[in-house]
Amino acid sequence: MAQVFLENIYKSFQRGQRGQNPSGTINAGSNPAESAEATLTATSVLRRINLTIRDGEFMVLVGPSGCGKSTLLRLIAGLEQLTAGNIWVGDRLVNDLPPKHRDIAMVFQSYALYPHMTVYDNLAFGLRRTATQEPSDIRQTLLKRLQTTMTEDIPVALTRGLPKGLRYWSAKERFVDQRVRTVAQMLQIDMLLDRLPRQLSGGQKQRVALGRAMARNPQVFLMDEPLSNLDAKLRTETRAQIVNLQRKLGITTIYVTHDQVEAMTMGDRIAVMNAGQIQQVDTPLQLYNHPANRFVAEFIGSPTMNFIPVQVKAPLLITHPKFRMTLPETWEAKLKPYDGQDVVLGIRPEHLSPSVPAPKNLPVRVDRVEALGSETYLSVSFTNSLAEDGGLQVRTEPDRAVRVGEEIWLAIAPDKIHLFDAKTGVAIA
Repeated sequence: MAQVFLENIYKSFQRGQRGQNPSGTINAGSNPAESAEATLTATSVLRRINLTIRDGEFMVLVGPSGCGKSTLLRLIAGLEQLTAGNIWVGDRLVNDLPPKHRDIAMVFQSYALYPHMTVYDNLAFGLRRTATQEPSDIRQTLLKRLQTTMTEDIPVALTRGLPKGLRYWSAKERFVDQRVRTVAQMLQIDMLLDRLPRQLSGGQKQRVALGRAMARNPQVFLMDEPLSNLDAKLRTETRAQIVNLQRKLGITTIYVTHDQVEAMTMGDRIAVMNAGQIQQVDTPLQLYNHPANRFVAEFIGSPTMNFIPVQVKAPLLITHPKFRMTLPETWEAKLKPYDGQDVVLGIRPEHLSPSVPAPKNLPVRVDRVEALGSETYLSVSFTNSLAEDGGLQVRTEPDRAVRVGEEIWLAIAPDKIHLFDAKTGVAIA
């Protein structure tokens, strides 16, 4: 186990532009100075990433597709080259270390199992390939490798297909066997050790991929959307298994997903990313209740937060063509700089409730009803509003009967209001 420290990480990709042909030479007839300047352009993928993942922590990187979260994971694993910055694993700077020397295990979205190997051999593969301490002298190193190959590796490989009592067991192979069976029992796949990957279900393949990473007992686990190929029920079950295993093993884990439900239910802390930058890092409930900006507020939570443009009138009044309300006194100092300006009011669906007609309440028309049994979701829009005004989402109790087309009034919970700067999107407060 180890702490992972990301210091001022940048990642850019170079791509060719006009003035350069595929062979890399300048096109005939072009201005050499202009062509040299325009041959390559950098596409920035990650910018100013500073993040500390604590020892034993389950950190989730979440964000929309293309935000750079998988690239960041590959940088930590050593599968991509840094443009700038430092990556520390424990007390080691690993910028220039190859992946095999970083003591990191990665679980890929596609499982990446060897199709011709049994489950046992897939689990054992990393252990058998683990480098042992070797002499610094190159001649001694080659001699030691040759000796190990002749006395251990070849006899083990030749007898591996024989019944267990007839196999040759080196000290290393006995260790591998013990470790593989321990991990297999922990993941409840010990009865599958003789099967090939094509004979496994999606959930079983996922557990084998997890087991292969666990068998090495690394300092850090990296998981790149490992549940995206599973159906909803199996995803929920495997999600719980991963969390329980991580808590049992205590290994520092960095988990990438675009599913904010996974992020909220799995992570000790969550780093929300957008456009190559970290927007906010905090615990799930802090992100939900105190988003740093409009993007975080919109991304975290399902259904998403509602946003309504309003105008501030000091000290505590906010107005909209359809309603006006006075905020609690705690907002007075925060709203003073925004007197007479437009801001965006954010309110989550569960903090809107059917109420009586009043100037502070919202007159709306019900456009759609989604009854889920345990709760009901309403899609509503302001009465007599234009189509571009957008709609609102409301979460209500399941025993309240509401019909499509019905006009109702909604009350806003005043202590659950969020306000955002209309230009920057940054949370006010």
